[in-house]
Amino acid sequence: MTAADVALGLCVVLAGLWSGLLLTLTTILHPMFRALDGSGFAEEMRRFLPAARRSPTNWIIVIGLVLAPVAALVALRSGTPEFVLTTLGLAACVAGPLLVSRLLAEPNYDVMLAWDPGAMPADWRAVRSYYFRLNWIRAAATWTAFALFATAAYTSWA
Repeated sequence: MTAADVALGLCVVLAGLWSGLLLTLTTILHPMFRALDGSGFAEEMRRFLPAARRSPTNWIIVIGLVLAPVAALVALRSGTPEFVLTTLGLAACVAGPLLVSRLLAEPNYDVMLAWDPGAMPADWRAVRSYYFRLNWIRAAATWTAFALFATAAYTSWA
């Protein structure tokens, strides 16, 4: 087993973990959150977001989703199918879990955490919808990265 094989395996595991997290968020938690009124949603976000933001698991996986593909690319030969697939997977990870999270989702979390559950702003539904959309964008990017990394690993190991 080569260094590229190990790095690709790590890419698959990390993307799989993040994919599962986003699958849970989008298909289980979103319907629960959507069923709440404004005050209930604000209360749930006050419980959920601080814990999610501080979770070492989130940070380790997202950092790993950037570093593991870089390690794989260093170990792979440029121009091979595995190299191209890993490059595309890395781009999906940077675009979704990293940049969408940091530049769009985090500021939206700040907006939601500033809400007074007893006096919800008029646009709370639009902000909640934006939260849901960003999660789906990150999910799609992560699921794409997972498929690309899995294909690269399969091609490398075959």
